[in-house]
Amino acid sequence: MVKLTKAFIDKVQAPEKGYQVHWDDSVKGYGLRVAPPPDPGKPPRRVFIVMGRVAGKSIQFTIGAYGTYTEDAARKRAQKLLQDMREGIDPRDAKKHDAAVAVTLRDVADAYKDRPGKLKGSSADVIERHVTTTFEAWLSKPIASITEDDVRKRYREMLTKGLRGKAGAPGQANQGFAVLRALINFASRRYKRSDGSPVITHNPVGALKDDWIQLKPRTSRVPDSKVGAVWNALEQWRGDTHNRETLAAIDLSMFLLLTGCRLKEAASLTWDRVNLEEGWFHLPDPKNRNPVWLPLSSQADALFESRARGEGKPHGVWTWGRAGHTIGPRGTHRESSGGARPSVTNHPLRRPTTPPREPNCNLDYYKVELLTNHIPTGVTAKHYLETSRLDYLKPETQRIADWIEQQAAQASGANVVPMPQRA
Repeated sequence: MVKLTKAFIDKVQAPEKGYQVHWDDSVKGYGLRVAPPPDPGKPPRRVFIVMGRVAGKSIQFTIGAYGTYTEDAARKRAQKLLQDMREGIDPRDAKKHDAAVAVTLRDVADAYKDRPGKLKGSSADVIERHVTTTFEAWLSKPIASITEDDVRKRYREMLTKGLRGKAGAPGQANQGFAVLRALINFASRRYKRSDGSPVITHNPVGALKDDWIQLKPRTSRVPDSKVGAVWNALEQWRGDTHNRETLAAIDLSMFLLLTGCRLKEAASLTWDRVNLEEGWFHLPDPKNRNPVWLPLSSQADALFESRARGEGKPHGVWTWGRAGHTIGPRGTHRESSGGARPSVTNHPLRRPTTPPREPNCNLDYYKVELLTNHIPTGVTAKHYLETSRLDYLKPETQRIADWIEQQAAQASGANVVPMPQRA
């Protein structure tokens, strides 16, 4: 044993290999670990350590490197750690606790998004948007320090003022705090003490249980009586436009109306996922993660044929444009509303195959779910139906498209008599 002093530490030499520990002669369990330098000509590596027992187990704990700690600071730290160990406190647990408690909302969001194969890109985008907007003021705040009062106050702000302080945004408030709840639950599972217990034991978002605004599901749709007018408006605008991007937006809107496909999934469709010879298109990674091959009606097939003749279809190129896929045909929706109220947006265009149209197109409910890329929840349907290769639903797809054209003809004043539906 030696007296660990600055003078001794400055002149101590490292062994040729391995390391050597010099224990202090006055503070039992306090020492200096010395090892050869990583590079010749550099001073040896000198690290302060303590060794003691907690619950009968021997523990060695690193205080820190000489330079980061002075000898005097290291000695005081050692005395505190050794006293904690005598009282049953594991310094490794304390260190892990301190590290976990210091983890910020930014750190947690990054760790949550970086899990391989766990999140779709769109979900990661939603998380990033909320942590940088809804919770911007908390971005560098330790996530364990977010309180119930913080949560209630911010939720009320979003309900009454929104992000910009002008109008309430209950939908964004609910989505944002659902994101925060998921991140805090993740942090509770990820960041633990050395004994395995979570650092975060209570999710403060739970305090919103009595304040949470229950929003009604979106039910906006193009009324059945207006479907024909919308289709006619799209066809007319399609014939009048000479702008390639506008044409792509119109064609995409018509495709949405015919298929009920989700906007982003339809907009990102590439030619290598469209088979006009066999009459299907493929979504390899849809929202529900169930790869699906959906049948094309003759109308949708003609739409693609027209684009293929006008654009060409090299492998891997977007179906709706040369430079990239069309994301937001909102202008098209406004122009093609055809008097429909509410105005035509993405979800109304997705609903030509939803329940209110079933009597018109003679569709069973489980077929509606499959064609809109939802996996049926019934036991028989869930376990025995083919939910990926949906070629067998081509007759139903064609009935939907024929019904839309029939409505368009009637909206144009034609005397159309509906054909009886065959089983």
